[in-house]
Amino acid sequence: MMKKNYPQCAKCPTKVCENRGQKADAEAPSLEKAPAFCPMKLMTGVFTKAMSEYDKPEVKEFARLASLQEAECYERLPDGVRTRLPRVEELIQFARKCKYHRLGIAHCGGLANEARILTDILENNGFEVVSVQCKTGAIPKENLGIRPEEKIAEPEDWETMCNPIAQAMIINESGADMAIMLGLCIGHDTLFIKYCNLPLTVLAVKDRVFGHNPLAALYLSGSYYRRLMNKID
Repeated sequence: MMKKNYPQCAKCPTKVCENRGQKADAEAPSLEKAPAFCPMKLMTGVFTKAMSEYDKPEVKEFARLASLQEAECYERLPDGVRTRLPRVEELIQFARKCKYHRLGIAHCGGLANEARILTDILENNGFEVVSVQCKTGAIPKENLGIRPEEKIAEPEDWETMCNPIAQAMIINESGADMAIMLGLCIGHDTLFIKYCNLPLTVLAVKDRVFGHNPLAALYLSGSYYRRLMNKID
């Protein structure tokens, strides 16, 4: 059977693309040591297309501001480089760089308190804030074909469906400059991203077990959650 070849950067042992530690005017990194699955070997035409997108003035400026924001998350000290900004502060700084005035938060109903705190922080920093929670519309899950026994609540109870499409449409039409996703469920977040027409960032994703820190499952995959590593035939 012929082995399939597709990009697998997560498995790369060389990281030749990073080219760290070299002077800015150094030559581009050699691809000789790059593995066969390196996208720089497999899909050379993509990079030409991508750079043509960066040549668009509005895209280049957005990418430039993003790179500036990345650098400002670090500071150089006599003993080395260290990080200094939490993500919520990055959000504030980047929105200011982009001259955004109105921000739209799409949040899970289960993170209403977090959404309120975030709203207070953003408003105190001079932004107008639109917020829409997932249950907006008050539409029962039966409209999606959910059967009584498939509800989280008791089968005979009303249960409102999550409505990420409406969340996206409301924020699109609210005059917001940027959307912020806060704790939407898997699948619901996908629909929100699909229907959101604004620049979008994610402040937090949902993980009910690990306090919305899904990377904890990866860090524990060699111990308490080793079952995640079990191969399935």
